[in-house]
Amino acid sequence: MTKPREIHLSTTPTPEALAELRLGDIVYLDGLLYTAREGVYMRALEQKANIPLELPSQSAANFHCSPAAAIRPDGSFNMGAVTATASFRFAKWLPEWMAKTGAKLIIGKGGMSSKDYKSYFVPNGAIYLSTVGYGTGALLGRGIEKVEAVHWQDELGLAQAMWVIRCNKMGPFIVASDLDGNCLFERENAKIAKNLERVYEGTRPATLKRYGETDDRSDEVIG
Repeated sequence: MTKPREIHLSTTPTPEALAELRLGDIVYLDGLLYTAREGVYMRALEQKANIPLELPSQSAANFHCSPAAAIRPDGSFNMGAVTATASFRFAKWLPEWMAKTGAKLIIGKGGMSSKDYKSYFVPNGAIYLSTVGYGTGALLGRGIEKVEAVHWQDELGLAQAMWVIRCNKMGPFIVASDLDGNCLFERENAKIAKNLERVYEGTRPATLKRYGETDDRSDEVIG
């Protein structure tokens, strides 16, 4: 098995740097990134509030996450970890958000479908970076150098506010889509599906026929 490439990438990546990325590459980020999820999207896109950041010149990296942060007595913030959240929940806002802000890196958990990538990531020259596994919030937190600003905290609360974070080697993230809209997880699932019949060869049919039990090994239900 080939070891994945390790890439250090700016949060304001050049088109050439994005074109170099391959599915499965491991990425560490340097520069400013911002958090934006449904609260920020609704405020900026539906309520037409002015975005309090120069995008994409300051940052082209949008992280779908909830920061674990505390306010110090002097009003500054201590952020020890960031917990990624599933990006598919924000799909309806992403086309307009990317077109408006020039976001080139969408970061979150679980990825999206190749249909999504081809529909609105590709036209905007953007890619998706996924967190790797669960329980990595503290690991990602090691890459936080400083909280530069927190916008709309009073209106949206700490979890939904727009956090601007200076990061240094934040990661690891995995390249889950490329500029052609290909999807890492769909590619790997297709490889696994080819071997399902061999894996289940010789097993007996389900006896109780409970919900989710099927003799079609390619049509399993995962609870």
